[in-house]
Amino acid sequence: MSTIHQPPAGARDLLPLEVAQKRWIADRLQAVFHRWGYQRIITSTLEWLETLTAGGAIQRSTVIKLEDSSEGALGLRPELTASIARAAVTRMAGETYPQRLYYNANVFRRAHSGHYGKQLEFYQSGVELLFAGGVLADTEILLLLVECLHNLGLGEWNLVLGEAGLTRSLLSPFPDTVREKVRYCIANLDRVTLENLPLSPECLERALLLFDLRGKPEDVLQKVALLDLDETARETVNNLKSLVELLAQNSPVSLPLTLDLSLLETIDYYTGIVFEVVDATHTRILGKGGRYDRLLGLYHPQGQTSPGIGFALNLEDLHACLLSSPQLPQTTPSSDWLVIPPNPQNANAALAYAQKLRASQHLVRVEIDLGGRSREDIRKYARHCRISRLAWIQPDGTPEIETLKV
Repeated sequence: MSTIHQPPAGARDLLPLEVAQKRWIADRLQAVFHRWGYQRIITSTLEWLETLTAGGAIQRSTVIKLEDSSEGALGLRPELTASIARAAVTRMAGETYPQRLYYNANVFRRAHSGHYGKQLEFYQSGVELLFAGGVLADTEILLLLVECLHNLGLGEWNLVLGEAGLTRSLLSPFPDTVREKVRYCIANLDRVTLENLPLSPECLERALLLFDLRGKPEDVLQKVALLDLDETARETVNNLKSLVELLAQNSPVSLPLTLDLSLLETIDYYTGIVFEVVDATHTRILGKGGRYDRLLGLYHPQGQTSPGIGFALNLEDLHACLLSSPQLPQTTPSSDWLVIPPNPQNANAALAYAQKLRASQHLVRVEIDLGGRSREDIRKYARHCRISRLAWIQPDGTPEIETLKV
């Protein structure tokens, strides 16, 4: 088949019904963002590759590169945090802090080798709370996330919470030669490989303890409190306790929270809490986020570091989970009126009447019949498109209104 007839491998078209459904999801999320005082930001789809890969959050192999020039390599954004951090520290200097920002945007990621045809373009809605640190800011972001899911009417889901700084501290006693392997085994839940690493009995015992540090927050925190922690780690544990208490007391729903200190996949990027939202079957990650208190300093002209935290929700995965929901639109929006000029001489009057209808109400949908159909074909089309009101424009310009049962 000629490539002219199909999109590139990994790309896809969204037809009107899917657009309407995903727009419904994005609009419901946006309503929550507005209620919490967040302002929309739109950043460039293109970024310098150096901008995207700063901080080690994004591997170069996942970025879709467009060109190399004497000024550097360009790439399509695979996420929004880096772009927003760059914009905030270079173009929003002097603004009132903290900055509450949200986005609805498409992102692009190159598939791993061997995954030809895998999806390359994704749609996300998310927030960034910049220039604000501390437990209260962490609480705001997580409660905002919970309200977003609640506002969608999403069924069963789980919030998995980790703490990158604390986990990094718990890994520090391991020898440099095996620390990364221990981290990898814990992050990928590979107990067999972990048990076969060349570790002393004491290190193996600690590794297996870290491997199982997930469950009810109070149980996990009790286990961690028994470890030999430095002052910073003890403070982090206390902050986690405060965070869990604030969430329990202020969540609009009974919060299905799991504390998982093996949540390590982005440990080099995040500095504090990290979290994922997964559906009840644990087959889909609906969104993820965390605190990144060193990232903004990478983009600041003087290297000034500022705190930040945010999350991104994946519209494709939310859409898949909501397909059976009665709230999700099952049809595209129908027009309210069909204005028909029975003959070409009435076209001007029909156009004027259609414009009058459009101006008379907020967001009324009005179509013009473009001719070439019999009256019965016009009615058949209107019923098919669920248009209940027809305006037949008479020779003198007056409308003859007909109401159809649709």
